[in-house]
Amino acid sequence: MRKDIKRLSSFLVLLFVCICIYPFSSYAESQKIFFWRVQTKNSTVYLLGSIHLLKRDVYPLSRIIENSYDKSDFLAVEADIADIGNIDMTQVLNNAIYQGDDSIEKHISRDALAVVQKEAGRLGLPFELIKIQKPWLLALTMQSLELMKAGYDPEYGIDKYFLNKAQGKKKIFELESFDYQINLLSGFSDTEQELFLLYALKDLDVLTREVDKLIGAWKTGNVRVMETLATKSIVDESRFYPIYEKLIIARNRNMVSRIENYLQSRGTYFVVVGAAHLVGKNGIIQLLKNKGYSVEQL
Repeated sequence: MRKDIKRLSSFLVLLFVCICIYPFSSYAESQKIFFWRVQTKNSTVYLLGSIHLLKRDVYPLSRIIENSYDKSDFLAVEADIADIGNIDMTQVLNNAIYQGDDSIEKHISRDALAVVQKEAGRLGLPFELIKIQKPWLLALTMQSLELMKAGYDPEYGIDKYFLNKAQGKKKIFELESFDYQINLLSGFSDTEQELFLLYALKDLDVLTREVDKLIGAWKTGNVRVMETLATKSIVDESRFYPIYEKLIIARNRNMVSRIENYLQSRGTYFVVVGAAHLVGKNGIIQLLKNKGYSVEQL
């Protein structure tokens, strides 16, 4: 059992930054894409919205994206998930797995447990595997398994693609780090972890049906539709807003500070960040505009 959990935790490293996810056809080069450029006197920052789990047929990407990457000096991502060998998996497990006789039943409500058991049964997950996972890990586990059933794979994620291209060729910066993200979720209180779990499992059985909508918005650069999909849960149920604020809004502010550092330095930076972080009045694009930067969608 412990071996199975360790294997699962290693896999989840590849998709951890995925909070909101969603087959793919080829790009129409005449359309806008989910891609922006910000320029100052000495620096250019490209901002590409990422989907962290995709299928192979997403590639090749738009020539606009590839050409912009080729002329960039640096790559920046939320977390360098390609550097998995330097991640302390013991620490990950300690933050993700209950120890001794502790289990998830002691930390979430009966109603939440009933939701978990229902979805686990549909996914074919044994309860012995479920009960030792903390809610935040279980949320990612079940969400990722649902997408994997439909053929989605973190190996084809946009961030993973560019991290592989950059190895040994471009300097890689992190907007956050894997440790930061682990500490964020493992630092949630029991109440917050239950909310995050319910947030992730809400409409899980129709998640793959939402994929076409999200990908369609992404490949055509439709910001309005992307925002609607990314905020659907908190619009439908306001109780999830505190989780959204911590997972998206607060992180957006921190990432904008890093991006500003790039804009105030010299060089060309290619920044890959989850698409949900770019949209809305609290999204990275609007926050940069609020600070006076001219942001152009390509």
